Amino acid sequence: MLNRRTLLTAALLSASIAFAPSAFAQDKSIIVASTTSTQDSGLFEYLLPLFKTKTGITVKVISQGTGQALDTGRRGDADVVFVHAKSAEEKFLSEGFGVKRHPVMYNDFVLIGPKSDPAGIKGGKDVAKALVAIKDKNASFISRGDKSGTHAAELALWKASNVDVEKETGGWYKAIGQGMGAALNTAGSSNAYVLSDRGSWINFKNKGDLGILVEGDKRMFNQYGVTLVNPAKHANVKKDLGQSFIDYLISPEGQKAIGDYKINGEQLFYPNAEDTGA
Repeated sequence: MLNRRTLLTAALLSASIAFAPSAFAQDKSIIVASTTSTQDSGLFEYLLPLFKTKTGITVKVISQGTGQALDTGRRGDADVVFVHAKSAEEKFLSEGFGVKRHPVMYNDFVLIGPKSDPAGIKGGKDVAKALVAIKDKNASFISRGDKSGTHAAELALWKASNVDVEKETGGWYKAIGQGMGAALNTAGSSNAYVLSDRGSWINFKNKGDLGILVEGDKRMFNQYGVTLVNPAKHANVKKDLGQSFIDYLISPEGQKAIGDYKINGEQLFYPNAEDTGA
């Protein structure tokens, strides 16, 4: 006669066999730690279903500032990082946490502000001159202050303007430690200026009295790159599935899909995977 333990073991074995295919199918997924702009722009909502239809792979996105996304990769809590701060990405590689960085696409940053424009910068092409004017007029400026790629770009632009914003806490310059959407909302509610990536701005629904005041300076270029987290550092990294996502992004099909993504006829990102130095 079969005892209770034997029956339980048999039942568990039968269940594991019955559910194995389903569990395997559910496991065909990866985690991508990515800058908030790829999420806030709507790009992932458009792109990921196309990728899943082609490969059957589900992409779960952790939307963070670039610095946080790279730290997520360092901990092995993501399979792929997709961000926009080349120097930080290269540091990630030099530390051994990434396998290889691939350029994917670019757009640019834009200086947003109230249409009343208290600093008088509208229409300018020199972002450094505009930032100095904002400071000189004590006009409110909202910084993300979150170690994101946009925050890093903003700090680099202030440095190029010879303005030390680290000494400007509590006055006209306010760092909120939040993402792009929150920064834009704060700027809108406080009649302030803010730096945004163009993709997030185009998809931002609550523009109110805000508009693009300065654009076109080559220093506002915004490059995105993608990197597989090093499986030699973290054995849980899904190397093959993660690489499939990277291969799609830089393939002619993926590059075309990125270029085809538009809102109201306006293109948000420009594919440039062929530019190996980007």
